[in-house]
Amino acid sequence: MITLDLALEIVFYIFCVVAAYQLLHILFFHLRFANYKMEISGNENNLPAISVIICAKNEDSNLKKNLPKILNQNYPQFEVIVVDDNSEDGTLEYLFFLSQKEPRLKRVKVGDVNRLMAGKKFALTLGIKAANYDALVLTDADCYPASNNWLKKIVLSYDANTEIVLGYGAYEKKNGFLNKIIRYETVQAALNYMGFTLAKLPYMGVGRNLSYKKELFFSSGGFADHRTVLSGDDDLFINKIANKKNTAIVIDKEAFTYSPPKETWTEWKDQKIRHLSTGKYYKFKHKFFLGMYTFTHVLLYITFIFLMSFLFQWYIIAGFFLVRWILLRIVYKKTMHKLDEKDLSPYIELFDLLQVFYYFRFAGAVIFKMNYRWN
Repeated sequence: MITLDLALEIVFYIFCVVAAYQLLHILFFHLRFANYKMEISGNENNLPAISVIICAKNEDSNLKKNLPKILNQNYPQFEVIVVDDNSEDGTLEYLFFLSQKEPRLKRVKVGDVNRLMAGKKFALTLGIKAANYDALVLTDADCYPASNNWLKKIVLSYDANTEIVLGYGAYEKKNGFLNKIIRYETVQAALNYMGFTLAKLPYMGVGRNLSYKKELFFSSGGFADHRTVLSGDDDLFINKIANKKNTAIVIDKEAFTYSPPKETWTEWKDQKIRHLSTGKYYKFKHKFFLGMYTFTHVLLYITFIFLMSFLFQWYIIAGFFLVRWILLRIVYKKTMHKLDEKDLSPYIELFDLLQVFYYFRFAGAVIFKMNYRWN
């Protein structure tokens, strides 16, 4: 029979192992991004032509607000392709009206066809096929660029070996606790996928602000490998094609995009389940590191509470925990400064704790198949 003293010893060693892994993960992946200084790779006097691609389904109001900002980019040669996926509002009429006075705007209509792909992947594939230029920049209809230098900053992140550039897709600042949670998660996601990219392990990007080459899309088979999965036109595709040599990041604040966040807990929950459900399709090495960080994060809090309730080796336990929190605060504060989310820094420790409950709440998303329609 296991005695209480033996159980405490075992839990203590488990705590030490998971705390050590947490520290190593933060130092190797997260601190790398927090300390990263942006380097310009391209030549501003030799900018390639670009195709911006947007998929729209009943996005009339968003397009009226955001398309002019995209068409007003300070960039020598680009086109904007909007793929209308059978909208039932005024989307098609607005695109026709705007295209009469804006020659850089190209309209593509999906039509009533038998789709071979789930979600917006079919519409996105049609848009990429219609692109005149090899350099593609993808965003969503409800997104707008932070500045009129958005395209320029993205393209300047390309060098001779780069085929993919990952940008930051921010959410607008609003009142309320839900908005802070959404933006904190967005910061954490960027810290992960950009930190992994800097560590030569790129695994995802966000479709709100993403760039890659048209030739790469077709030479890799496009979305064929995950055509039946509703989500994943951004993260699963990047997970397939990205490698340690062909992927770069851009963190210039002029290169950000912004979009409106969900306003109710139910909308946010549905969005998170949809996003998280694609993680099970990632490559094993990415699932391992991401899964280990999540697992050890949860186990850290459980073992900490258990051991402290008995005051077992409390000074060692408290020391480990405090060191992690200090490191976490340093990394997140630097990251929030980079990503213009400084107002979130007072909540770092609180959200770190709340994420343990978040993991349990959404754990089923990576196990069970979720069925949604895009938009």
